This record gives sequence, structure tokens and C-alpha cells, in this order.
Amino acid sequence: MGINFKEATGVHADALHLRSERTRILASNIANENTPGYQAQDMDFSASMAQLQAGKEGGLSLMSDSDPLYRVPFHPTTDGNTVEIGVEQAAFSQNATDFQTSLTFINMKLKGLAKAINGQ
Repeated sequence: MGINFKEATGVHADALHLRSERTRILASNIANENTPGYQAQDMDFSASMAQLQAGKEGGLSLMSDSDPLYRVPFHPTTDGNTVEIGVEQAAFSQNATDFQTSLTFINMKLKGLAKAINGQ
């Protein structure tokens, strides 16, 4: 009897992929804090996860390069840049925590499987 790692890790493997992509987006926002006209972007994690899960159930991947979401600034600037560093840092920190949570879950699950294989 083989081990199905996709079933073992559940949604966490997909969550890691999406969190990694969101990290890239948020890091880009932070890097462009002083770029005139730069529009801060984000992704809707819940919608992306639902889309990914629906694609798996239907047998086809619905993941596509969809249009990015743009943030509406709390305090607009005169240069058109919508990056608010506090907002971006908070989102980045929360995303990193969520990434670490999924990674820890996968790590614990795989350690449990290794113990089962070794008969412990």
C-alpha cells in the first residue's frame, strides 16, 4: 500500500505555494515603497485557494495568471505611489506566520508517516 503525499499534506502544500506567491508580491510592494506611480498589489488568498481546490475536484487546474488586485491607500500620495509601508509590513508578517504554520503542519505529518513506516 503506497502513501499518497497529496492526501497526507491536505491543503497545506497548495497553501505553501500560494503563500510563496503572495510573499513575492508583498516583497515587491515593499521594495517599491519610493517608486513614483507604483501601485501596491496583493492577491486574495481565500479566493485563490478556493479556485485551486475547485480545479482539483474537477480534474482541471483553474489556476491562471489572473489580474492582480490593487490596494486602495488610506493616505494617497501626490506621486501616485499606493504603497503604505506599515500595511505592507503587517501583511508580510501575517503571510510569513501563515506560511510557517502550514510548513510546520506538513513537517509534523511527514514525521508521523516516517514513524509509522519505521514501526514506531
